[in-house]
Amino acid sequence: MKYVFGIDLGGTTVKNGIFTTEGQLLYKWEIPTDTSENGKSILPDIVATCKETSARQGYPYEQFIGLGIGVPGTVTREGNVQSCVNLGWGYTEVKSILEDLSGLPVMVGNDADVAALGEMWQGAGKGCSDMVMVTLGTGVGGGVIVDGKLVRGAHGFGAEIGHMRIDFQEKEFCNCGKRGCLEQYCSANGIARQAKLALEKGSQDSTLRKLKEITAKDIFDAAKAGDAFALDQMDIFGERMARALSYIACVTDPELFVIGGGVSKAGPIVIDAIKRYYGENTYGRQRDVRFVIARLENDAGIYGSAKLLIE
Repeated sequence: MKYVFGIDLGGTTVKNGIFTTEGQLLYKWEIPTDTSENGKSILPDIVATCKETSARQGYPYEQFIGLGIGVPGTVTREGNVQSCVNLGWGYTEVKSILEDLSGLPVMVGNDADVAALGEMWQGAGKGCSDMVMVTLGTGVGGGVIVDGKLVRGAHGFGAEIGHMRIDFQEKEFCNCGKRGCLEQYCSANGIARQAKLALEKGSQDSTLRKLKEITAKDIFDAAKAGDAFALDQMDIFGERMARALSYIACVTDPELFVIGGGVSKAGPIVIDAIKRYYGENTYGRQRDVRFVIARLENDAGIYGSAKLLIE
């Protein structure tokens, strides 16, 4: 039996998985991400926990064919990371460092990209070779898969869905330095920000006015309860997301859009809001695209990282 490690490196925790080469998850665990001293211990910690845990669980290290890892930053084809602010990293040659430490072949990908790969391999996109995953959380991330292959781009910036500019009148800056990015409106933070601005400017009655702090979940819950203001906010969210996804469809013509991240936990109300406007922004067979909620949730990254290596 041959095995592979799938690693999802985040700013707070490192998720780790041991897989068969056929895609069966045998064991998973987490360790804290040590970002002290510019994250110098992160990669050695990953190799140490992989060796220790595989031995403890009875999976001989010499039977591993390699290690795949998803990182929260831009990754070049050579497996180098330009920077990972949340980890304290500047330019880091992740692939070569991990190969030296582990003695195994290593593949490196962006975390949103590998989550998409995981959903295609063993999740909501299983059996689909042309799909787009959109991760709606603190920000907006994405992964585009065409003919079964991730779209990375010449500089590793492929599928940066959250930084598509959809509003040219926006005055506030996005974290990327531009204005009017999709992330400013359709991330969990963006949805809450837009609702707060609308409440401040308008006089529409809403149960949300009783709350000191408004979250995206509060808006979804209020919409499900029939709150007219919250329903309007869902409508605005849906129109913006549909417009952005229609741009992607014009280039990639996917079979499937997979919606993941914390926002997706609101369920069908998110899909329904997008579908309400998607058709009018597309044409032809692009309108036949399916929308589904991601299935692997927090495990998508480790599945995708394993698949990255196996490929």
